[in-house]
Amino acid sequence: MDEPSWSLGIEEEYLLVDCESGALVTKQPPGLLEKVADLRHGMVAKELFSSQIEIATGVCSDMRFLRADIGLLRLAVAEAAGEYGLAPIAASSHPFAKWAQLEHSSGERYQALAADLQEVSKRLIISGLHVHVGIDDPELRIDLMNQIGYFLPHMLAMSTSSPFWEGRDTGLKSYRTAVFASTPRTGFPEKFSSWSEFKRHVGVLVNAGIIEDSSKVWWHIRPSERYPTLEMRVTDLPTKMEDTIAVATVYVCLLRMLWRLRRENRRWRSYANFLVSENLWRAQRYGLRGELIDFGKGELVPCCDLLAELVELVRPDAEALNCVAELEHTLTICKRGTSAERQLEVYESAVNAGASHEEALKEVARTLVVDTIAAPEFYSNSN
Repeated sequence: MDEPSWSLGIEEEYLLVDCESGALVTKQPPGLLEKVADLRHGMVAKELFSSQIEIATGVCSDMRFLRADIGLLRLAVAEAAGEYGLAPIAASSHPFAKWAQLEHSSGERYQALAADLQEVSKRLIISGLHVHVGIDDPELRIDLMNQIGYFLPHMLAMSTSSPFWEGRDTGLKSYRTAVFASTPRTGFPEKFSSWSEFKRHVGVLVNAGIIEDSSKVWWHIRPSERYPTLEMRVTDLPTKMEDTIAVATVYVCLLRMLWRLRRENRRWRSYANFLVSENLWRAQRYGLRGELIDFGKGELVPCCDLLAELVELVRPDAEALNCVAELEHTLTICKRGTSAERQLEVYESAVNAGASHEEALKEVARTLVVDTIAAPEFYSNSN
């Protein structure tokens, strides 16, 4: 069995804020997208809201190139936005923005989406991380999609960055997941027996005129419409760049591990979406500090213990892909926490120091700006 290329590509969606107040902008300044495109050869696009901006890396053969692309794109957005007194934040929700005050982007696709989703579309001021892994064989793409769902809650837990919504502590580490669940064609995909069966099911909606193609199927994981990749969409957007790299590393190593089992005529045990969805809820609610169900043991296990086991499970694959240090950064995230935990700690520290509720939320936004474009700690930890 020929080994896939395991090429990588990432999309990150940033929120644009005022440098002074930390407030989310209601409208993107004219010319901003063009400035970023000039700096980084056009790998930038609109998102549903005018206050968002999306970047996309090129096709990267390994983690070194992926890290370089993401780092340069983040810097390009920060540099261009800075000319307007703005800054990007990499987080899946803004700590205090009011969604009713925001504007959808211009363009036929976004206006059609807003018309279709109505009030639901007005709440979607959320940002995500999408990781593409190159797998040329469409049948293999479907087979790996069927198996990897078990691990999606683990990846969500290590990426959480949306604890606040409209100035409130939601009690969830990933409120983005709850907001996005209100849209159609989300959640876990069905288990498909083949590529043709997947295409046949999508074709029912396409032929009925409901969607144009599978790009409007927004599952936690899906075969990409445009590229020969399997696209992971379940995670929040990590604020720190090296955490994004770790999520991408875990994902590609898991795919390679499942391919390796298939090559040996073995498979990962399949569990019903009903059960895996319970783990996803626990990751959404509690993040890294909670527990997930170990279905093999039939009991709850601390999430970080499961992630430590996962690191060892895919270590041979990280060695083959030359990304062991990036994989081990997962353990660093477990020790110091995700963006969601940092945001909550910053808020609590500010309040304890005498800040008002509003001032503490602004401090959270300022911290997100700094962490989004700060020099990655990965380099100091690994070199």
